[in-house]
Amino acid sequence: MKICVIGIDVGLTAAKAAAFDEAGREICTFSAPNPRVAVSRERQEVDMDALWEVVADVLRDLTGELKRRAWTVGGVAATGHGNGLYLVDEDLRPTRAAIASTDSRAEAVVAALDPGTVEGVRRVTGSMPWAAQPAVLLRWLRENEPEVLARTRWALTCKDWLTLCMTGAPSADLSDSSGCGLVNLQAREYEPAVLDMLGLPAEMARIFPPLAGSEDVVGHVTEAAAAQTGLPVGTPVVAGCMDCVASPLGAGSAQRGDVTIIVGTWAINSVVVPSHIEPPRVTINALLPEPGMMLAMEVAPTSAASIEWASQVLGATATMPITPRDLLDAAQHAPPLADGLIFLPFIHGAPEHLGASGTLLGIKGSHRYEHVARAVAEGITQYHRVQLGKVRSCGATVSEGPWTLAGGGAKNPLWAQMFADIVGRPMRRQLGTELGARGVASLAARGIGIDVGPWNTEPDPALVVPPGEGRAAYEQQARVFDRSIAAMGAVWEAMA
Repeated sequence: MKICVIGIDVGLTAAKAAAFDEAGREICTFSAPNPRVAVSRERQEVDMDALWEVVADVLRDLTGELKRRAWTVGGVAATGHGNGLYLVDEDLRPTRAAIASTDSRAEAVVAALDPGTVEGVRRVTGSMPWAAQPAVLLRWLRENEPEVLARTRWALTCKDWLTLCMTGAPSADLSDSSGCGLVNLQAREYEPAVLDMLGLPAEMARIFPPLAGSEDVVGHVTEAAAAQTGLPVGTPVVAGCMDCVASPLGAGSAQRGDVTIIVGTWAINSVVVPSHIEPPRVTINALLPEPGMMLAMEVAPTSAASIEWASQVLGATATMPITPRDLLDAAQHAPPLADGLIFLPFIHGAPEHLGASGTLLGIKGSHRYEHVARAVAEGITQYHRVQLGKVRSCGATVSEGPWTLAGGGAKNPLWAQMFADIVGRPMRRQLGTELGARGVASLAARGIGIDVGPWNTEPDPALVVPPGEGRAAYEQQARVFDRSIAAMGAVWEAMA
């Protein structure tokens, strides 16, 4: 019998399901777009039932192919975007549309917190309060939609909603819940005092599901879920983890000091640190499945989401749609520094810049499509640099070897070189397999007793990109970029 495990990876753009054999080799992958909707300038929501239908369809395609190839599914686990809010009632039905992690409606809640409260939350949970954190969103709902909270029994994350759809039972894991700022990192359990600090009754902690380890089996596939997905009834379902954790696991970058840069909808910049120390002063600290380790992360919805936005806007009246790949191809035809054009990649805001919006500076009549394309890619990369600088300055020990680059920045050679030049470090491109799905599938494998030692592979040195001749010019651009962000603060505040 050929046994495989399935990893489901649901970000804010696409849902993917991939199967891996017992040695961690990818068998096949299927994907589909996600039903995220921009309700308004500040509000990003997800139809929870529609999301499950997309995931179920992708799983049905995958399980059909596995059956054709005579594979037996031994276990399954999901990863998904962290933070945001997925609410269900006693009958496990949604009480409203889910709120995505790119949502900024609750920025006023964060702005009203005094510095002592912010520091108190950070010291206990390792995470700074920001607009799309579950507790902050619950505070907003309590003030604006109290009837929704009155109907709510469980507050879930994205992957917990998918796990519930497969098992019929609410669950949560330590990685997701800690990354959401809900867990006392030392006690490794929910911290009700944080709710109190954020202006919520501490007893509201009852709406968070029981915590499990990321590799713990939390249920089994129900008959209803089996009918929708093709998964065998009774298949063990493992708790899983947040996507910021799954991708480093999939890339094999989970040792102390390992740095991972993920170029997805969100910019994820992380380093592995011991979990017994005082949390490094970054936006998020999330516990890893490995005891004694956690990820210190600077994150923001400032990465490939801007590429998608720019391709849609620039292609809105074109006879043929412009894809993100087209945009990056066009960037190759503009010189480095985009002839003085600077892009600040805050189309969905950023946790540490309240009111920030996407901004193009230095536009002249000589600028063309390719200059805008180059400026968008450079601006995204420059903000990754800013975030990585905060990660390094928080006191964490970082690897002297190449840093792992995953996502769109790794797949495009021009962009990978841009990262090496702007960040000033060799970048190891991660290509091929779906890292998030692979990472969470390894947890499914561990959960059903498979030895995941063979999943660890040696990185290919040929995929390491060192800084090149563009380094000096990008250092000059970095100074202008940083001054531009500082100068725009008052403008964004006035616009908000």
